[in-house]
Amino acid sequence: MTDTLTQQEHDTPRVLMFSQRNIFKNLLFRCPLHEFEDIICQIDYADVLAPEPKHWFNLGYRIANNRLLRHSTITFNPGIPKIKLRNNYDLFFAVCGHPKDLVTINTVKNWKDYCNTSICLIDELWVKQLFEYECFLNILSRFDYVMLYYSQSVKAVSKVIGDKCFFLPPGVDAILFCPYPEPPKRVIDVYSIGRRSDVTHQTLLKMANKNDIFYLYDSISGSQAINPKEHRLLLANMAKRSRFFIVNPGLIDQPHIRGNQIEISNRYFEGAASGTIMLGEIPKNEEYKNLFGWPEAVVHLPFGSDGVDTIINELDKQPDKQEKMRRNNVIQSLLQHDWVYRWEKVLKTAGLEPMPGLLERKKRLETLSRLI
Repeated sequence: MTDTLTQQEHDTPRVLMFSQRNIFKNLLFRCPLHEFEDIICQIDYADVLAPEPKHWFNLGYRIANNRLLRHSTITFNPGIPKIKLRNNYDLFFAVCGHPKDLVTINTVKNWKDYCNTSICLIDELWVKQLFEYECFLNILSRFDYVMLYYSQSVKAVSKVIGDKCFFLPPGVDAILFCPYPEPPKRVIDVYSIGRRSDVTHQTLLKMANKNDIFYLYDSISGSQAINPKEHRLLLANMAKRSRFFIVNPGLIDQPHIRGNQIEISNRYFEGAASGTIMLGEIPKNEEYKNLFGWPEAVVHLPFGSDGVDTIINELDKQPDKQEKMRRNNVIQSLLQHDWVYRWEKVLKTAGLEPMPGLLERKKRLETLSRLI
């Protein structure tokens, strides 16, 4: 029922982490969350609670998310075994990709009794859909603190559950994505994965057809990774070998879901950490300058623009500038955006001191940054 990973076998785990990794398997958008969980286990003393769903879970999950039940005070178990804790922990840390995941956490009946502090992290939560999450927010209100990847959702959620909601930026395994100390040749000219503008895509295809560039892009539609770790490794290796990387805010092409929100997606952190030059929308988000405040972290390419060829051709006339941009992206990622800094913020919120593994990883990141 559980998948337990600890930093050292003989150490008493102080963190209980609830993971969705066995429930929703290897959905692509969840792979960075699994990466975060894995690093937490490397730098802290944690048990991972990752329940296996029952065979009828898919049906149960649809029922639990029925419109009528969503607005009910009743929480329906979608098919997760009920869990009763027997050990005490300093922190209960629940990782969710979506507010709907909260129905699975609700199967842990006594975490309030066995955990001194509780924090829930949610990846995707849009204000425009907040009215649909009433039932799930009732569960969320039980946590001591809530952390959201979407900064522009914090205020709205706080109005519902109280003043205990904070922004936690996405992160990246900056060591995995770092191209140094032996940077590989950047044999891919432009790398584009996930959502894209068809106008920009067609321009890049024309360049590729004329043999001007090697353009790597998604050619099939899929939502599952065969293996999350291998998927992240492949993404890192591709990005480290790419000269340019297309980035855009989350759900940039779906305003009917995101409304007017502009949120900084994982792509920005992955692109910066790999030392590629990011081309795309500079997010109109108050947190962008705090997270990517160094010069030319992103070269602005409006979503839907056909001017990508002009930008690439102009930058190709400035190899020294390109090299400086790449180094800045990598150095700042090592010093700001590794998952270790996100976990440090979680611990500070919970009032816990960092473990030796966290300090060792920070030292490794700093040492690597000085080699660039």
